[in-house]
Amino acid sequence: MPQLSSRSSGMPASGIRRIFELALRRPDTVMLAVGEPVAEPPRHILAAAADTWVAADVRYTANAGILELRAAIVDKLRRENQLVVDTDRIHVTNGGTQALSHAILLTLDEGDEVLVPDPGYTVFSMAPRMVGAVPVPYRLRAEHGFAPRAADLAALVTPRTRAIIVNSPSNPLGVAYPRETLQQIVDLAVAHDLWILSDEVYERFVMDAEHVSVATLPGAAERTLTVHSVSKTYALTGARVGWLVTPPGLGEVLGKVQEATTSCVNTPAQRAALAALTGPQAALRDARDMYRERLRASCALLDERGIRYLPPTGAFYLWVDVSHASRGDVAAWAERFLVERGVAVAPGSAFGAGGEGWIRICAASPWEDLARGLAALPAPVRPS
Repeated sequence: MPQLSSRSSGMPASGIRRIFELALRRPDTVMLAVGEPVAEPPRHILAAAADTWVAADVRYTANAGILELRAAIVDKLRRENQLVVDTDRIHVTNGGTQALSHAILLTLDEGDEVLVPDPGYTVFSMAPRMVGAVPVPYRLRAEHGFAPRAADLAALVTPRTRAIIVNSPSNPLGVAYPRETLQQIVDLAVAHDLWILSDEVYERFVMDAEHVSVATLPGAAERTLTVHSVSKTYALTGARVGWLVTPPGLGEVLGKVQEATTSCVNTPAQRAALAALTGPQAALRDARDMYRERLRASCALLDERGIRYLPPTGAFYLWVDVSHASRGDVAAWAERFLVERGVAVAPGSAFGAGGEGWIRICAASPWEDLARGLAALPAPVRPS
């Protein structure tokens, strides 16, 4: 049998996927490890996709996506993100993951380095390796509230550095970074002439915080590629629709990248995304309020038990400290916790070395599961 490429065979496995697959073997598992919204997609969105199938509207679209959808995205960005772009700067993709992959294809060559958050979403480190680039983790530390510090990033910049990945609101940390923190990163990128790849897929879920689109900050417009998605916002994770917003002048080359990968996103899913962006938004507001309340109630339960956590300000995740129980190997502890207590959580080390001793819990889960899972967590021993 011919040998596989080193890039594919050498790709590290996902620690989240391991827990997920183990959990599938137990039908009674309390599943808190995966970022799957419990909210149902609004019916008018599902109807738009169904009507498209019935009408046999399943031909190719433009590489960049249906023009009406791209126009709706332009309107959304102007209205909600204070970002003014035209349709040539919008490319509809198969979810936010493909948008990120396209951003990497556009900006990185073999041997280039990209600064990635640690802890950070697993694909931030996986996708660069697929083009032969080198992910360089920038540590987000508990003593700094897991916020990025420009000085730490600056110390990692080398002549091979080409880009910085920024994620706010953050997966897995569940925090939205303040404007001044993001501006410091932009200033660093300007000083070293770096690209910024900004993942903002959780933008609609903020809690007592402001969402700041990086591309709107001074100095960012010409160097920022922004990833968006309808997956979490409208509970459409399986529909696989996202988009990439680029600086001016990249439309033609991005069209060629899209043609070489997937040609275009399937038409019914694009019509569903159009209905999501242009239709009633009450379900989105209800989901946001529900997740916010579950986060607050979860924090209250953790406070009662004396378990440390990072106060959530964005997304729908809880970042919880279990170092008092995991003893330096949180991945092994998470497997034991699943076997012994029937609760699946994502080990923090799956998101990078900086996540050792922590776990990610999805607060978008059913409240009964969430409360049961939190009650099963081991509390630290209090001094007598």
